[in-house]
Amino acid sequence: MALKKITSVVGTCISVPGDDIDTDRIIPARFMKCVTFDGLGEFLFYDVRFDENQKPKPHPLNDPKFKQATILLSGNNFGCGSSREHAPQALYRYGIRAVLAEGFAEIFFGNSTTLGMPCVSANRQDIQAIRDIVEKNPSAELTIDLVNQKLHIESKTFPCSLRESARDALINGRWDAIGELLEASEQVDTVAEKLPYLATA
Repeated sequence: MALKKITSVVGTCISVPGDDIDTDRIIPARFMKCVTFDGLGEFLFYDVRFDENQKPKPHPLNDPKFKQATILLSGNNFGCGSSREHAPQALYRYGIRAVLAEGFAEIFFGNSTTLGMPCVSANRQDIQAIRDIVEKNPSAELTIDLVNQKLHIESKTFPCSLRESARDALINGRWDAIGELLEASEQVDTVAEKLPYLATA
């Protein structure tokens, strides 16, 4: 089955402001003891969302106004720290389908792209303008247009950017290298038969 072409992402937003939000803040290491990624969403930002008695603390993710949000707004160098794949997986399993920030850590960016979760950049002033709109109207939908690299919310439009290799992969349905390889299994077998070091005795 061909991968979905992701040309845009539309959804309401939630803001987790700040620079250098690292992968341990996104998903604390003690929650990484899992066989699958399925249940990671409930532990997203756990240590800043809950106290030592597991009681909710004031945090955007605990605010009912933003419960349905699918686009996360943040600052610069989002996803820095370790290379753990669990961080973008936790965001995705929570329901986030795109992240808009000033910049991203390299490995986090790559891991997110292979999930089909675009990491899009914009400048600080434009993200703050979008954040202000969302604070006033949490139901305002943001459209991330990956083809034209534009952000649309209410009557406003802002520029955004995405590394060209990732943008090309997302809009042309080539964002999951393993899925693409499995899809071409017949071609893989044909090539393998021609390789002398893979020939059966």
